[in-house]
Formats: sequence, structure tokens, C-alpha cells
Amino acid sequence: MKTKEKKKLDVYEEKKRKKWENYKWSLKLTILAFAISFSFSFLSEVAMKNASLLISSIIVLCFVLIGVLFDMVGMAVATAAEAPLHSMSSRGIKSAKVGVILKRNANKVSSFCQDVIGDICGIISGSAGVVIATTVSSMWDISLLLCSLITTATIAALTIGGKAFEKNMAIQKSNEILNRFAKILGVFYVGK
Repeated sequence: MKTKEKKKLDVYEEKKRKKWENYKWSLKLTILAFAISFSFSFLSEVAMKNASLLISSIIVLCFVLIGVLFDMVGMAVATAAEAPLHSMSSRGIKSAKVGVILKRNANKVSSFCQDVIGDICGIISGSAGVVIATTVSSMWDISLLLCSLITTATIAALTIGGKAFEKNMAIQKSNEILNRFAKILGVFYVGK
């Protein structure tokens, strides 16, 4: 009888611990999102302050591409198979060890890549689009409303189209993408 009660207590304690871990992760992610968003916004504002229309457009395109790229990485980590990584890791390949860590934390990696970086880049590219719309409107004496609508629609189309294109590739080539991402992170990985 006591073992059943102990098991129930252990299950309850484990659920409580997991719930607390989820709260801590959500809080860390919120703080991280604020810091990254603040930094990206600051960089965008500084870079676009006196930039030409071409440079401003390139900056917006860079934010769109970063968002699409991180969305692809998040999808690849979520859909990749772990077994090939273990095989490569047993042969001492450093990037495979990093890949295993990423895959075992796929929910957090995916959330960070897609929800934090991807969403922040979408928001920043949208706000930077306002600068472009205002510049175009004043340069060619076109309605600000029309310029805003065209700019917003273009940024949205590029973001959505890019994410639709990369999602298929991320699913089909998930292990390859995860391995490449792990190689990049492996440069900074010290290990235990």
C-alpha cells in the first residue's frame, strides 16, 4: 500500500517539477525575446536612420531572410531523426554531439528559432517597412496609404512565401540542415 502511495506522490512531484520547468523556460524565453527584440530594433533604427532606399530595402530583406532561415532550422530540428546523429557522435564527430543536444531539446530549439527569432524578424521587418513606405511616399509624392499597403503586402508575401518554400525543404532535408546548424554551433560548443 505504501509503495502505491509513494508512486502517486512521485508522479505528482514529477508533474509539479515539469510544470515549474515550463514556467521557468517561458520566463527565460520572454526575457530573451525582449533583449533580442530590443537589440534588433536598435540596430534597425540606427542602420536605417539616414540610409538610402536601397540600403533600407536590403536591411528589410535581411530581416526577412533571417526569419525564414531560423524558421527552417526550427522545423528541421523538430523533424530530424536522432539515430543518425548518434551514429556520427559515436565516431567522434563534434557537430553530431551538438546535433544530439539540439534534437533532445527540439521543443526549446524550435520555439526559440521559430517563435523568438522568426517572429521578431517579422515584426522588425514590418516596422522597418514603415520607413521605406514613408521614404517612397515623400520621394515620389505617392499616397502614404498606398505605399504602406504595397510595402506591407510585399514584406508579408516574401516572408510567407519564403517560409512555405523552406518548410518543405526543412522536412525533406531535416538531418542535413540540423547537421549544418550543429556544425556552426559546434564552433562555440565546449562540452562537458
